[in-house]
Amino acid sequence: MTTQVFGHKSPDTDSTGSAIIWAWYLTQIRGEAATPVLLGEPNTEAAFMLRHWSLDKPAIIADVEAGAPVVIVDTNNPAELPASINKADIRGIIDHHKLVGGLETKGPIEIRIEPLACTATLMHKMIGEDMAKAPRAIKGAMLTCILSDTLEFRSPTTTPEDTAVAQALAGELGVDIPAYAAEMFAAKSDVSSFSDAELLRMDSKEYTVDGHDFRVSVLETTAPKIVLDRKDSLMASMVDVAKEDGADQVLLFVIDILNEEATLLVPNDLVKSVAEKSFGATVSGDTVVLPGVMSRKKQIIPSLKV
Repeated sequence: MTTQVFGHKSPDTDSTGSAIIWAWYLTQIRGEAATPVLLGEPNTEAAFMLRHWSLDKPAIIADVEAGAPVVIVDTNNPAELPASINKADIRGIIDHHKLVGGLETKGPIEIRIEPLACTATLMHKMIGEDMAKAPRAIKGAMLTCILSDTLEFRSPTTTPEDTAVAQALAGELGVDIPAYAAEMFAAKSDVSSFSDAELLRMDSKEYTVDGHDFRVSVLETTAPKIVLDRKDSLMASMVDVAKEDGADQVLLFVIDILNEEATLLVPNDLVKSVAEKSFGATVSGDTVVLPGVMSRKKQIIPSLKV
């Protein structure tokens, strides 16, 4: 059977690109039939990557069949995966997030999790000398994933390895990193066609903090005003999104890539308390700016308190 390679729901650039990269590696280098798939529509930056490097958009699936061989990339959290994931035949996990637990396998599998900013960086290391055989589009996807997850090396999750791999790939491809990253971030910032609910779910993860279930959403942008101009409707939509998703509250952090800060929307006293206790912020309105906060994984999630 063909192995399906996929990342998390609400696929971003790394989740989309890494599925494509690893499916190429399994098929072309290891001789194992594999195909990338997605668990939803890719975000605007991921869609830009597909167009720029002339990559086919992977098929979108809603669930996996019992016994179907799969490789999971860019997550190991069952909440971010298909409902039937534990009925599938999980063959491998490649990730750069903390180990969550809850996945079941039918036997010993290959697992690689390292504290890097990007799954694609880890894949570059795993593929090794065979990267010389990778087509331009695969290398381009890898570069795009790294620049996305590191916010062009601004994110505190960035490691020297992420930077070195991205710079080497850019050199091979003849890509000017600042110019290309600007195109990527412009694509990511174009959210005009998305509803409030879609924006709140676009890049979000579920976390429980002190008995409260949160949907922690981030929107990384070079044009934060476009999002913040919609704050009233976004805060109103949080009520329905939280109810539909079984959460107590949606936390929305608008990440200003260029100014390296986050703005948290504060619709009620619960979020005000979270802002004050988690970040030592003084909240006087319905938004609060958090200087230097860029990373959900490294700065937001570990800090959350109620």
